[in-house]
Amino acid sequence: MLIGYMRVSSADDRQSVDLQRDALIAAGVDERNLFFDKASGAKDDRPGLKKCLEYLKSGDELIVWKLDRLGRSLPHLLSIITDLKARDIAFHSLTEQMNTNTPHGELLFSLFGALAQYERALTRERIMAGLEAARKRGRRGGRLPTIDKEQLEQIKIALESGASKASVCRSFKIPRSTLIDTLKRNGWLASFQKVKEP
Repeated sequence: MLIGYMRVSSADDRQSVDLQRDALIAAGVDERNLFFDKASGAKDDRPGLKKCLEYLKSGDELIVWKLDRLGRSLPHLLSIITDLKARDIAFHSLTEQMNTNTPHGELLFSLFGALAQYERALTRERIMAGLEAARKRGRRGGRLPTIDKEQLEQIKIALESGASKASVCRSFKIPRSTLIDTLKRNGWLASFQKVKEP
């Protein structure tokens, strides 16, 4: 069975699925087997696409007017097509003439897969280079500390003076887990507990 999916970016009436609908019907899709969304391609929440993917069965063929109507990015598109392939569902994009039922379509799909893998490798390379450059300048990656050095000194003084952890958390407006983690990371909690032991 041929199943069609359509999408327009705008949720208002300025954009219409008419062009896509006409192309899909001309390709042999029954109007009752058309699914659509009015949402940005970057959005994860597309109920029409979700229903369409759930409706598809082994032996069916999903048809779109253009590749960018289906996936929000190349990796997302490949993820959908890979899932379809695993479920024995063919994929056909009319504009790009990509049809996974043909050797030409299989080749294109493989090339897209290689490009996505290359894109992931480049992204990782850029991240690692950025982290290395930051380390050379004395900066560490990760989240900024919730408790700064000045606050930490005040907290230590308060605890050494006999204040409870609960009262310190209330005074400094910090969660107990954050206080304990910060004290442990700074090696202070263990030494303080040893001092307090008889």
